[in-house]
Amino acid sequence: MSLFKARDWWSTILGEKEEFDQGCLCVADVDNSGSGQDKVIVGSYKGYLRIFNPHPVKPGDEVQPEDLLLEVQLREPILQVEVGKFVSGTEGLHLAVLHCRKLCVYAVSGTQGNVEHGNQYQIKLMYEHNLQRTACNMTYGPFGGVKGRDLICIQSMDGMLMLFEQESYAFGRFLPGFLLPGPLAYSSRTDSFITVSSCQQVESYKYQVLAFATDADERQDTEQQKLSSGKRLAVDWVLNIGEQALDICVVSFNQGVSSVFVLGERNFFCLKDNGQIQFMKKLDYSPSCFIPYCSVQEGTINTLIANHSKMLNVYQDVTLKWAAQLPCIPVSVKVANFQDLKGVIVTLSDDGHLQCSYLGTDPSLFQAPKVDSREINYEEMNAEMKELQKIIREATKTQDVLPESEKQRDVTVTAEVSPDLDEESQAIDSEVKAGAVPSVTVKITIQSRVTAQKPNLAVCVQAPLAVTCDQFVFGDLEPDSSETVVLSVFLKENCCPSELEGTCMVSYNIPTELNPEGIPRVAQCNFSLPLKLICFPAQPSKAANHKLTIDTNKPPVSFVTIFPDFVDPSEGDQANALGFEFLTGSKTTLLASKTSQRYRIQSDQLEDLWLVTKELIHRLEVHFKKQTCKDFACTFSGSIPLQEYFELIDRHFELRLNAEKFQELLSERAVQFRAIERRLLTRFKDKTPAPLQHLDTLLEGTFREVHMTDDNESSGLRWDEILPLLN
Repeated sequence: MSLFKARDWWSTILGEKEEFDQGCLCVADVDNSGSGQDKVIVGSYKGYLRIFNPHPVKPGDEVQPEDLLLEVQLREPILQVEVGKFVSGTEGLHLAVLHCRKLCVYAVSGTQGNVEHGNQYQIKLMYEHNLQRTACNMTYGPFGGVKGRDLICIQSMDGMLMLFEQESYAFGRFLPGFLLPGPLAYSSRTDSFITVSSCQQVESYKYQVLAFATDADERQDTEQQKLSSGKRLAVDWVLNIGEQALDICVVSFNQGVSSVFVLGERNFFCLKDNGQIQFMKKLDYSPSCFIPYCSVQEGTINTLIANHSKMLNVYQDVTLKWAAQLPCIPVSVKVANFQDLKGVIVTLSDDGHLQCSYLGTDPSLFQAPKVDSREINYEEMNAEMKELQKIIREATKTQDVLPESEKQRDVTVTAEVSPDLDEESQAIDSEVKAGAVPSVTVKITIQSRVTAQKPNLAVCVQAPLAVTCDQFVFGDLEPDSSETVVLSVFLKENCCPSELEGTCMVSYNIPTELNPEGIPRVAQCNFSLPLKLICFPAQPSKAANHKLTIDTNKPPVSFVTIFPDFVDPSEGDQANALGFEFLTGSKTTLLASKTSQRYRIQSDQLEDLWLVTKELIHRLEVHFKKQTCKDFACTFSGSIPLQEYFELIDRHFELRLNAEKFQELLSERAVQFRAIERRLLTRFKDKTPAPLQHLDTLLEGTFREVHMTDDNESSGLRWDEILPLLN
């Protein structure tokens, strides 16, 4: 047993292929239980919010079902979670969840459960704020010296600090000289916000200065700011640290002194609240996250710093006191108090490895017993050996565990995609400009082993694809019964999708003795759509603006073999060029080299390369898998087309600016049109008719301008040129 390892007290893996970052972890008594026991709150970029109450029977045990108090999907990526006094009229703790365009505050509460699964926890939305700008991070505290409540400050991606006084929006201010957002923290002792700018400077802004500065509802130019009312935003103090910062933390374990800790890329700084350096430590590794906590020695502060070498270092000021090995690279670290153990280290990795650990060792109290000398009974040993071999044979009959678990499920859902397109297209309300829009039939079967109450089926495909019907409601399913539905998928909007996949999800209730209403369950499956749904064979073209070369380690395969649905069999093995024409009108060409093990995909539009490239790699992998070839690999040795991608982003940004301009112009002309209508209505209602004074001519001209602006806005928003690649 190694001494320098973080001992696993409780751990779990969150979700599947979910991503997490610095602000996705928080520890607090979020349900206001009053026991002083912290709960672990985790949010993911997939929108899942989970609350845990770890209490293993013994250290290192697997997670128990009752450890997960709550799991809910909020449909939007979760950037940060914090716990504080965010609701007016009460000093209870509430949970603040920051999304890209929304701030939500929830109350977490638990009730005694009436089923065998124990207590039930739920969240209630207290209030929410829809953000006009994309959020980056947030901080909270008693801004302005308020008592008994916490206010929230959100930093946007374009450098605006938006302050919320609980249920109401207070004001917004732009940071001067802003380029990229950095970490943000609040110091209650100095009543100031501390951040690190793109100039690699630690900057502090007083709350009072922010409150009296020029309003930033709309960003103004420098000349306009000079003429506007209010004061310009001035920084309180600045310190150049010469590197980008990963995180900032303000601690105040002593009422008279507070310290600002800044974790840089290669250095660790401790500043006084006036910006002076108290001490700094040069790190010989690349840090990933940190957290200061109270030290047992007066006048010092302990700090946990994790790095990309899976090490957790414990510092007392600048002195390294302990180092422990972690099983993964954490992106966030906290210190929590649980019922059975105080000072537990909680770490979260970017792929969802959540661990509660402690430092030190577990003493080994095991002593080998003395061996008793006794005679060996070979008959009993042979009988025991045969019995064990029989158990092993029974256990190894089924090699694959997953199909067995599929059989054991109460309700299963399967989707079967027809190999051929529909003879008569089922496309409805399609905006595609092509003459005929094809559709493909998907047959979905729901099988139930037990009684399933209120089954609902939802079918989802990514826009611009659409289905003829996406919601189905069934009656209660009896044991060993099934339901089958048939629907069609087609291209609805005039642009290419980013993927040809769909999802079927069935929600139902399973009744129990204690809960006749049923426990909610979900079953789902995915299905893949054929490439010919959105394109058809065309003549290959030699010239193209964008080209992509894929290298393989196997000889090229004839397109007749891997693309039989796009190549005429009469061409034989000589077909080394294949053309695809999408329903939107663009073309893509696929070429196979005769002398080298390469394939080239070329098109006039960058976004059209993706689907053909993905389909080519998939079909090659299937082809060589059938030939029991395990070492097949595809590589790309060229440069990533970032310049073209950035051009699409610039075009996307230009379209959004044009959209805002046309919307403002349309709003102005609509106001003018309604004003003229009111004037005309007043004239027509007058008992003594008065001349119209050309109001009818002005009304007709304004009407034509409104229609012209609406047409310009519709023609200017060519989202189909940008969105397929950005998605």
